[in-house]
Amino acid sequence: MQGQSRPLLRVISWLRAVRVLLIAPDPATRETSPLLILAVTALALLLAILEVDLHGADLQSLGLMGDAFPIDPVFKSP
Repeated sequence: MQGQSRPLLRVISWLRAVRVLLIAPDPATRETSPLLILAVTALALLLAILEVDLHGADLQSLGLMGDAFPIDPVFKSP
């Protein structure tokens, strides 16, 4: 029986350790991870690109997006 409960005890101790790390006594002492900031920035940029791509026709009809410098059709691929 001890062999089956051992992994459960490890998980419980790991969760307790994580809880202590996540809950600091003073919220001002917690710092944001630079990797987390990078991930959030990249996801926000990706979301903005996808939104502009999704609503491109609407933005062109409002005049917010358009061809300021039209490309000569000779240079476009078939």
